[in-house]
Parts: sequence; structure tokens; C-alpha cells
Amino acid sequence: MTPPVPLGLPMPRRPVKEPAAGVGPDQLRVCPITDRRRVPPERWLRAIEAALEGGIRDLQLREKDLPASEQSALARELRRLTRRYGARLIVNDRLDIALLAGADGVHLPEQGLPAAEVKARFPDLWVGVSTHSLEGAQKAQQAGADYITFSPVFDTPSKRAYGPPQGLDKLAEVTRALSVPVIALGGITLENLPEVLRCGVHGVALIRGLWDSPNIKETASRYMQAFQGEPS
Repeated sequence: MTPPVPLGLPMPRRPVKEPAAGVGPDQLRVCPITDRRRVPPERWLRAIEAALEGGIRDLQLREKDLPASEQSALARELRRLTRRYGARLIVNDRLDIALLAGADGVHLPEQGLPAAEVKARFPDLWVGVSTHSLEGAQKAQQAGADYITFSPVFDTPSKRAYGPPQGLDKLAEVTRALSVPVIALGGITLENLPEVLRCGVHGVALIRGLWDSPNIKETASRYMQAFQGEPS
């Protein structure tokens, strides 16, 4: 694996590769986003494993408050755990950590690294982009993102900085306008999941909707069943 190179410096030459296949129909259906604040430290890894035991096969590491060295250590630990369950790991924002850990993807902020450049240099890496408007979603798709998240659909503390909830009508508008998978994020629960699915989303991303559950394994299973046409 090529080590990360600071932007602005010449990139090492890499063998020419065909771009990785896009997100498959059974991928990125339910993607929990880590949040250490919601689970006691001594239970954090066990909570993640419980989600994997419940059928989760996509996980995003997002711990922005940690220094890079600690994020990198967590990414390597989660890479070992996700491989054990045949699951995929995505790292939020930090391309360098994603590459060092051997992650399957990197998820970029809307104003972060250019998706087109990342995808061109690392074609075997999934590149996702956070978006908060139809214009932003279309721009991310045009830049070559493999998928986008659209948020906040409902009110949620982690997304209040991006303004009021977008609502279901805007979510449906985005899914109709885009051809890449749209992942809904923000305040999604088992109760409102049927409404979200009717908007045509490819999948959902979760924080409180999973980690606040008293039974993470069972809750994860119920979310996954919703995408298999089974009652939740």
C-alpha cells in the first residue's frame, strides 16, 4: 500500500488500475458511524462487535476529536475486527489514515479534499462525500463520488451546525436527481425508517439510532431486516 503523501507534493507513481466497482446493491445499506461519547470506553469495541454480529457490514470511523495517532490506532483495530466479519471499513475525512489502515473507503466533508482527485489517485478506494443540499449532492456526483450522504434529514445534535432538518421532501428530491447511492443521515430511527425508505434512498447512516440502543445486536438486525423486505 502506498503511504500517504501530503497534498502539494509529487505523488509516487502507482500501477494503472481499473476503478473499483461502484457500491453494490447489498453494500452501504446500514452504515453506523462511530461515536465514543455514546458508549462507555470499556464497552466501545464490544458495542461495535455487537453491531457486526447483528449483520452490519459497513462501518464508518468518525472520531474527529482524537489526535491522528489515536485515530490511526483505532482504524487498525477496527480493520481487524471488520475483516473478521467480512465487513467494510470507511474512515471519515482522513485519507492518510484510511490508506494506512487498509480501509475500503474514505468519507470526505463537503468542503474537504476534492473527490475527483482522491478517486483519480486511489481508484480502488470508495470515496463518499457529505452533502447538505441538492446542489452539493449534484456537485459531489459530478466530481466522481461513489456515494453521498444527505443530512440532516431529521433533527439531530451532530448535524445542527448545518442548519434545520432537510426533511423527507428534500431527501426524495435528491434521490430522484442522483444516480449514485444516496445515504440518508440525521435522526433516523426504526420508527421513521419506513418513511425514509419510501424516499428511494440506497441506505441509511446511524449514530444515536444504533449506539443508544440497550441491545445493539438486535437493533442492528432490525435495521438490516428492513432492507431485506422483512418486518422491523
